[in-house]
Amino acid sequence: MRQCVADSACVAGYRTLLRTWFLYCILLCWAASAGAQSEADNALFWKVSQGDQELGYLLGTIHSEDPRVLDFTEAFVAQLTSCQVFAMEMVPDLPTLARLTEYMHYPDAGTLERMLGTERYARVMAALSAYQVPSDWKAKMKVWAVMMTLSVPPPETGFFMDLSLSLRAAGAGLAVSGLETLDQQLSFLEDMPMGYQLSLLDQALVDYQQVGEINRQMVDAYLSGELSAITRISDEQFAELDPDIREYFLSLGIQERNRRMAGNLVLLLQDSQVFAAVGALHLPGPHGLIALLREQGYSLTPLPSPFQAGPAIGAKAP
Repeated sequence: MRQCVADSACVAGYRTLLRTWFLYCILLCWAASAGAQSEADNALFWKVSQGDQELGYLLGTIHSEDPRVLDFTEAFVAQLTSCQVFAMEMVPDLPTLARLTEYMHYPDAGTLERMLGTERYARVMAALSAYQVPSDWKAKMKVWAVMMTLSVPPPETGFFMDLSLSLRAAGAGLAVSGLETLDQQLSFLEDMPMGYQLSLLDQALVDYQQVGEINRQMVDAYLSGELSAITRISDEQFAELDPDIREYFLSLGIQERNRRMAGNLVLLLQDSQVFAAVGALHLPGPHGLIALLREQGYSLTPLPSPFQAGPAIGAKAP
């Protein structure tokens, strides 16, 4: 697998995997907004300190390739490059993506069709035709991988906000560190009951042609500069979800992940100036990273929007 990176089909496959990787973050983040949110904790960008010591920054990102979320202010870039470590949910390097390929596929090409049945399988193949998925991968994809692929628009550039930030940080000499391992993240999907996976896939088959509009709404809400704007859309997306599936996402996919990421971020903050960038909906609520860091004795101060056209703190979403 790693030997064919230069092949055009393989490059397209890695781009698909990278998009799917960030889709996983989106999918989990949409369930992250349950619980009360303080009106004061409504910013996307935060300074992290302890006592008089400034330790770094925490940014809530959106896993999007929209160019508006890549147009950073000079002040923001200076804050990023002043740190020693860039921390993200997972570092999407090629060895990791190659392992992700193995996780995403059944060993046998006929397994997916047996899992789905003839009619549903035909609908899946038709829906995947709009995506940059290599033809020899489609029939072997796992149910959760298909569901994730159909839950976001087909990629255009593959240059997502999180990837852009990590490349900028690495170029400035920062060490790039993941707050989770591949096995930790994918165990949530691998262990998801098949009934949940099929239910989510059926919903994705109904909605996949509208995901472009939903994505635009999410980006517009994100650029308002308020966490509450994107949590409202998140709540709408999950309002009709089966309660058992929602609880699965909340307990295993969100709260457990937030605790793990917070613990690893605290370890990094003890030794270095850290710029942490995670999906924005991992920040709010009593189980979010803002609250978890405060529980560990850190102070978080809201900062202005990092985008050239971003509103000031407190500006209302349209």
